[in-house]
Amino acid sequence: MFRVLPPSGGNARQISEVVNLMMLGKTNNTGSVTLATGGALTTTINDLRIGSQSKVILIPASAAAFTDTVPYGAFQDSTDQTAANTTTAYAVTFDTTDYANGVTLSNSSRINVKNAGVYNIQFSIQFKNTTNDSQDVDVWFRKNGTDIDKSNSRFGLAPRKASTDPYHTIGSLNYFVELAANDYVQVMWRVSDTGVSIEQHPAGTSPTRPAVPSVILTVNYVNPSATTNIYVSSKAKGSATLTHFANSTSSKTYDYVIVG
Repeated sequence: MFRVLPPSGGNARQISEVVNLMMLGKTNNTGSVTLATGGALTTTINDLRIGSQSKVILIPASAAAFTDTVPYGAFQDSTDQTAANTTTAYAVTFDTTDYANGVTLSNSSRINVKNAGVYNIQFSIQFKNTTNDSQDVDVWFRKNGTDIDKSNSRFGLAPRKASTDPYHTIGSLNYFVELAANDYVQVMWRVSDTGVSIEQHPAGTSPTRPAVPSVILTVNYVNPSATTNIYVSSKAKGSATLTHFANSTSSKTYDYVIVG
């Protein structure tokens, strides 16, 4: 604790020391707090300098403090995917996780989010049509096993160009969805003919070029719900309550500044 002046005002030396420290930015109104773990949604700061009208400003102070603050994920698949019939909805599957921070893949098709908020989900699907006719593919989203209303898109595929030359096209879309902590999303698809499939392509030569994944999907955290970002949810004399993402990360430390 820095020196404070007594109610009587103190002597010249005490006043000089306090004023000089203030001019150097040493105002004795800072501290640090480490978020509670075990999935905790709140953490309490105990500090006698906090009052009910104080403003508490938080600043990340450790590498772990940045974990899950901006969730994201990127996934792809390197296999062909087919539909056995036209009357069944199939989940698009993935076999590779490129990036994952608070967004994870399970059961090959479920995109799980650790924290609540609004997410932007983007997909790019490589479709192939081997039939002689134009075909359609419906692609939509499911949340926790239930179709999301009005989330469907229909992509049209032209007939194949020749018996050995299928028609190829990319179906892509981005979609905003609000998710609670531990919700999951799936991308579903349905074809008008089983001659339509999702196809990968291996790396090419002459010229050398990368492989074509059958599916690429990315997830970005867009905007929190009211209770997701870390913030001071309540204050009282000597304490403040922080509300934050469900936290299981150790050493997630924030510095704070108390004003007022």
